[in-house]
Amino acid sequence: MSVRPLVDRLDDARVVVCAGPGGVGKTTTAAALGLALAGRGRRVAVVTIDPARRLADALGLGSLSNDPERVPADRLTALGVTPPGELWACMLDPQRTFDGLIAELSPDAATRERVLENPLYRQISGAAGGSHEFTAVARLHDLVADPRFDVVVLDTPPSRNALDFLDAPDRIAGFLEGRAMQALLGQGRTGFAARLARRGTGLALGALQRLTGVDVVRDLATFFEALGPLTDGFAQRAVAVRAILRDPGTRFVVVTSPAPIPAAEARFFRAHLQQNDMPFTGLVVNRVEVVAPDDAARDGARVTAELTDVLGAALAGKVGRTWDEHRERAARDAETVAELATAVGDPRPAVVPTQGGEVFDLPALGAIRDVLVAG
Repeated sequence: MSVRPLVDRLDDARVVVCAGPGGVGKTTTAAALGLALAGRGRRVAVVTIDPARRLADALGLGSLSNDPERVPADRLTALGVTPPGELWACMLDPQRTFDGLIAELSPDAATRERVLENPLYRQISGAAGGSHEFTAVARLHDLVADPRFDVVVLDTPPSRNALDFLDAPDRIAGFLEGRAMQALLGQGRTGFAARLARRGTGLALGALQRLTGVDVVRDLATFFEALGPLTDGFAQRAVAVRAILRDPGTRFVVVTSPAPIPAAEARFFRAHLQQNDMPFTGLVVNRVEVVAPDDAARDGARVTAELTDVLGAALAGKVGRTWDEHRERAARDAETVAELATAVGDPRPAVVPTQGGEVFDLPALGAIRDVLVAG
């Protein structure tokens, strides 16, 4: 039975997660897949948690924010994307996402302000924003639920961090449901302060307050008291995203290059998906050295002979040796692609040849799109 090209396998996807090692063109792949799906009449949101500006540049947008921005229809029309196809893009803003989640889950305005204004919350949300895990989970949930979009394409951090993202829903739910967290939430302000004092930490915290001017006990107690009404909402959100990541409508695309370390990372990530029953759809191998079929029979000696009269023997010889090196790299890359295809279980990986330059605008992105569509 023939295997369909990668983009065909994504036709009915609700979420597409592009994951893999860093520096292999994952962000570009996510944008190109989004462009391909928009060309098939789907309303697509591409979201990145990479703070670099590559996605905005490739889409021809000046910048990206936490709110999806639509790529102008006239720019897409030039690439064959017509209504109802749409392409939107955003970049995760951890602090705004965290604050928005607090506002959404708070039972009333007073609770919301108590959490948002708490010094401990500001420290915790800043730290969580640094890892992007919790806020990425929250943002994915919101975008999937947004009626403006048929499909969400998610660009993730390098693979080991991406594993943290994929595991985040389970860890968040487990933490909130754990005994330690429930004990803290059940203390109340007075009980929490008294418990800290009984444990002999009162003197140390008092010294810290004199040194910094921060009433640690009060802030901790206020924080956990305010957080209590929100924990069910946090846990439910984590459970919902866990279900999204394992839903048949979610498709994981592993993106890599033929270099040894990225190729090993791709195998590792694929194994993790399999162990956790997450739906793998296909493999993209970027930056592959390729020899055109018409040139397959030409070796360095032949190239040297063809160019000697034009370039002279010395320069033509250098060109011939460079051509042989290119052929050798192409042969190694072809072998690596074949090994990866077998290892991850994709008999028809999408192979993207090395480009002549960076993908910095929509036409260049369209060229990558065309390769992915052809499979």
